[in-house]
Amino acid sequence: MKIQALCIGNPERLPGKSYKTGIFKHAVNGAVMIDAEGLVGDAICNRKHHGGVDQAVYIEGSLTLDWWAQQLGRPYESGTFGENMVISDLDNRDVSVGDRFISGDLVLEVSACRIPCATFAARMADPKFVKRYTVAARPGIYCRVIRGGIAEAGMPLEHQSFPGEKVTMAELMETFGRRPSEADRARYLAAPIHYKLRAMLHAQR
Repeated sequence: MKIQALCIGNPERLPGKSYKTGIFKHAVNGAVMIDAEGLVGDAICNRKHHGGVDQAVYIEGSLTLDWWAQQLGRPYESGTFGENMVISDLDNRDVSVGDRFISGDLVLEVSACRIPCATFAARMADPKFVKRYTVAARPGIYCRVIRGGIAEAGMPLEHQSFPGEKVTMAELMETFGRRPSEADRARYLAAPIHYKLRAMLHAQR
C-alpha cells in the first residue's frame, strides 16, 4: 500500500446554502504536515460535527473509490468525498476500529466510520446520496493521530490490524444511534472508538 493522494480544502459555499464548508478538497503536490488536528492548512468549518482529535484525518480506500466510480458511472478526482487521504489497494470494508496506518513517522489509528450528512449529499448533487451511501456499507474512515509527521503522495504505508475483537466500519455505521446488545457494547468499548461514541455507549447503560 501507499499514500495515493493527500487532500486539503478551503472554506467554500455550497450552491443554494448560506454556510461555508471544507468538504471541497483537492489533491496537493509535495509534503504535508499532519499533526494532532489533522492536515495543516485544511479547512474545518463546523467543528461541532467535524475535525477534532478523534476525527483528525479522514481516509478513503482507492478500491472503494473505484467501486463508487463504477456504480456512479464516472471517475472522481481525489478529494471528491471530502477525504484527506486516499490509500492505494485499500477496501474500506477491511478496516476496523483500532487498526493503524503507518507511513514514515506518521501513525494514524482508526476511531470511527463516516456517517453521511446533508452537506455530503449536496456536495454530490444528489439528495438521495445519504441513503445510497448508507446502503452501500462502505463508509469512510476517521483516524486520530498517534504520532504526527510529514506525509507525501507516493510514500509506502503499512496497515496494521487491531489485535482485539473487530468492530468494522460497516458494522459501526449499521448500528450507529441504536442501542447495542451488552455483548456488542463490551466489544465496542474494548476498542479505541471515538470519544463521543464511547460517551454515548456509557450513557445508554
